[in-house]
Amino acid sequence: MSGPRPAGLAGLDERRSAWVTEAWRHVTGDRLRELVVGLVDIPSPTGDEGPLAQHIAATLSYAGCRAEVQPLDDRQANAWARVEGDGTGPDLMLYAPIDTLTVGEESEDLPWIGPELRDDMRPRAVVDGELVTGLGASNPKGHAACVMMAAEAIARAGIPLTGDLIAAFGAGGMPTNARPVGVRYNTGQGVGCSFLLEQGVWADYAVIAKPGWTISWDEVGLVWFEVTVRGTHTYVGSRHRLPYDNAIARAGEVARHLEEWFVEYADRHTAGTVAPQGIVSSVRGGWPRMAAVTPAACTLMVDLRISPDTTPMQAKREFLAALDKLPKTDVTAEMVLAIPGTRTDPDSWISRTAQASWEALEGREHDIVRGNSGATDANILRGRGIPTVRVGMPKVAQAEAPFEIDFARGMNTVSVRAMEKLTRHLIRTAVDTVTRSRAEVEAVEGKVA
Repeated sequence: MSGPRPAGLAGLDERRSAWVTEAWRHVTGDRLRELVVGLVDIPSPTGDEGPLAQHIAATLSYAGCRAEVQPLDDRQANAWARVEGDGTGPDLMLYAPIDTLTVGEESEDLPWIGPELRDDMRPRAVVDGELVTGLGASNPKGHAACVMMAAEAIARAGIPLTGDLIAAFGAGGMPTNARPVGVRYNTGQGVGCSFLLEQGVWADYAVIAKPGWTISWDEVGLVWFEVTVRGTHTYVGSRHRLPYDNAIARAGEVARHLEEWFVEYADRHTAGTVAPQGIVSSVRGGWPRMAAVTPAACTLMVDLRISPDTTPMQAKREFLAALDKLPKTDVTAEMVLAIPGTRTDPDSWISRTAQASWEALEGREHDIVRGNSGATDANILRGRGIPTVRVGMPKVAQAEAPFEIDFARGMNTVSVRAMEKLTRHLIRTAVDTVTRSRAEVEAVEGKVA
């Protein structure tokens, strides 16, 4: 009489249990540590991902995958690899971005990131037992390492696939426009993911590896506004003699008004798993070399997150209406970026199998995490018509770390144990998908009788 299934295999038939077990055998902490250290040690700020893409493709080629580098220009590149099936089943893409939010150099990061660059803010991996720190060690590079490990393990296991497994790694996944040293304006906001799809690297379903140990099927989008606050150009020596309307002071009033409005906006638009937030992120105005005069205008940058049920134009009208409530202030706003929020049917195949994998690994019902306001390239994938879910690692807990976990360290610290769990999840989800016929999967979704 057979005993209970090993942890993580509940719900799979005997063949798929054996295939998953064989793939898991190739997943080790040492290999994951090696992979993430290799990624962290190659700088990849947004717009300069080319060298890292080369490294990823070479690593997966050595593991037996058919891997390619896909240049966007002479500095930016995606990488992707394919483990081929026999063509009778659905194709699945495991996806992760590879660019870091900050650069890791004083010339670009200071003073905005803090008074100095800590070790974790530099593209140099430091191993401390089960923890690896360094720029982007968790987000995005720890997650990219898990995708690499999953593809490598499935390839080495020799599982007879029906559909193709694609491991894809996109440039420009961070919410940023071009850096000051950039030569190509279109560098962030999912440009690599979009180019990947445009060039035919496509799939029936996708899983994006980004932070959060939960299965997410919907996600906020974002709109950016440049807000211009006008005043009077004048001189400090004439403040008491001439009309005085300081655009800098007015901008402060506008920022305060918006920060209060963002709270009310989020309350109105919270639904599903999202709670879209907003921030005033930067201020520009005046001559730093000439403190004696006021500028005629000051600009604020605003990031307003939007739910899948709100279009960019609806958000624009709400935002302009909020500005209209300001008394006696000459303010205009221009929408300068828009990426809609998206949703995958929670009853789709990829949602169901990803949740089943989570529940099998945890031994309990899936926890739906609500109140999310983070946006990823999942919006690009879903927006092009690929049903996509998101799953990732939790932030390293304070009890695990010998240092305080703030926002930056949460991005820059990864637990190898957490990487192992995420990789096992990706493998189980992948094997459960790319070993089936398309008819099987469509029947689950109710597309055929």
